[in-house]
Amino acid sequence: MQSYTGSCLCGGIAFEVRGPLAPIQVCHCQQCRKAQGAPFATNTPVEEAAFELLSGRELITEYESSPGKFRAFCGRCGSPVYSRKADLPGVLRIRAGLFNEPLEARPVFHAYTGSKANWWPILDDLPRFAEAWKPEPTLR
Repeated sequence: MQSYTGSCLCGGIAFEVRGPLAPIQVCHCQQCRKAQGAPFATNTPVEEAAFELLSGRELITEYESSPGKFRAFCGRCGSPVYSRKADLPGVLRIRAGLFNEPLEARPVFHAYTGSKANWWPILDDLPRFAEAWKPEPTLR
């Protein structure tokens, strides 16, 4: 079975994700920019059941950045680790830059481009959404 390991900057928080990774989502919203200190965040959604915290549980600090949205980071080095939403139970959005191994997953879209940093151009041809990405409704 495929697995990936990752850690925060100081190495205090270490984790493993078992199974293939979902495509990477690129978010340009102001909250992500501020949480990352960068023009965007790169996230891959992971089922909590596939995520194992190997060390550092005591270092994880969560901040409720908006009602029902929690951002987890290392209390020692400050690295953002994941976010989770109360209305999407069982899913963690892992920060793609934390993985140790090369990833097969690739970015698939840009979200919140309507509020992106004006100093960072988007130079790829991925789909862009001015607000949140919404999955297309299933045709029946």
